[in-house]
Amino acid sequence: MRNRLKVLRAERDWSQQDLADRLEVSRQSVNAIETGKYDPSLPLAFRIADLFGLPIESIFQRD
Repeated sequence: MRNRLKVLRAERDWSQQDLADRLEVSRQSVNAIETGKYDPSLPLAFRIADLFGLPIESIFQRD
């Protein structure tokens, strides 16, 4: 699965740690999601979408 997390984070000038703190996950989790090594759980995907004010489909796309 591809995602726009890194771009969305950069647009807000947030570090991986900033995003991790907002999502209440580890920085390593954010890094793993951004690099495609880990797909977030559905509840986490909804938290990410809510945080950015976007639908899940505009953040995460199937390969």
